Amino acid sequence: MKIFVDSANPETVEALVPLRIVDGVTTNPSLLARESGDPHETLARICRAVRGPVSAEVVATDADGMIGEGRRLAAIDEHIVVKVPFGKAGVQACAVLSGEGIRVNVTLVFSPAQALLAAKVGAAFVSPFVGRVEDIATDGMDLVSRIVEIYENYEFETEVLVASVRGPAHVVEAARMGADVCTCPPKVIDMLFNHPLTDIGLAKFLADWDKAQAVRA
Repeated sequence: MKIFVDSANPETVEALVPLRIVDGVTTNPSLLARESGDPHETLARICRAVRGPVSAEVVATDADGMIGEGRRLAAIDEHIVVKVPFGKAGVQACAVLSGEGIRVNVTLVFSPAQALLAAKVGAAFVSPFVGRVEDIATDGMDLVSRIVEIYENYEFETEVLVASVRGPAHVVEAARMGADVCTCPPKVIDMLFNHPLTDIGLAKFLADWDKAQAVRA
């Protein structure tokens, strides 16, 4: 399973890239609004750092606006994936952009039916929001499982990109279900590294080593 960083902060992305676990990045207008400078240059810098898919979302709400904006975003860098919100306008825009060879990530997906429609119009990625689904007392990972099943049934090439990830459990379950991608906030990526038994074990190894060196001295 690929791991994307859900961040529009270039420094954060650049710090994670040397770990060799980052396959791409997802951004959205809210994340980009927190960063200073020109958003297009911010996206270009992230593309140079990660050299993988970088989702950049349109802010237009009509199909023609999304198409025009999507083309401009795609021109920033070859790694840009245009993100459009699900809906009739988004589906129409996805069909046109994907027909032009522009990769599209259909976002704000909350049902298997929506994911099916996105795949039918050639979406490169579909982003089910598991955390937000669980906020309304519904099983977010069941949504992922159903989408994976549908895509496997019909051999859609659309990749399932699990979004709105709140913790390591979401990442592990997404991997178990066969999701293609999990996009994680930087704090969740940090959580993936942490386990109390690892810390205890390392501390014990080092303590034993120091004790042995003291005896030899």
